Amino acid sequence: MKKCWLFYTLALVVTFSLVANAAKVGGGGRGSRGRLRGRIYGSAVPVLIPHRNPASAHYYENKDGAKIIKASHFELDYMLGRKITFFCMARGYPRPEITWFKDGIELYHHKFFQVHEWPLGNDTMKSKMEIDPATQKDAGYYECQADNQYSVDRRGFRTDYVMITY
Repeated sequence: MKKCWLFYTLALVVTFSLVANAAKVGGGGRGSRGRLRGRIYGSAVPVLIPHRNPASAHYYENKDGAKIIKASHFELDYMLGRKITFFCMARGYPRPEITWFKDGIELYHHKFFQVHEWPLGNDTMKSKMEIDPATQKDAGYYECQADNQYSVDRRGFRTDYVMITY
């Protein structure tokens, strides 16, 4: 009975948190399409997080694990025919490898897509991904993934195109 009550209380707290966040959604995204983009801000209600397994804590909090330390902004609107650029910098020992994804699928080099990488010292990798010229099909969700033998870290970037009408 005690476990059931605890689960019910936790579910209630999480539900209340989601409702509170939904009430705070703001509009007014960038771009000239007139579409609103919601922004969800933090909740005033604390959400309880269960204790982490010691093995996963060792993996995710390893001092030598790959960690993304700088990355592009989360959301980008681009104009058709222009260049899209995303940036990612990761640190770890051994130096992490950075891989780029679009909508969950790994990106490979092609005529309009290029990746430039710069190793910095023994523990840092800097990567820049460019698409030039950008088309409608380039809209989507991009991620950079940094990984080494100790951990994996990811950052995501949403992008959409803007049509300018005169």
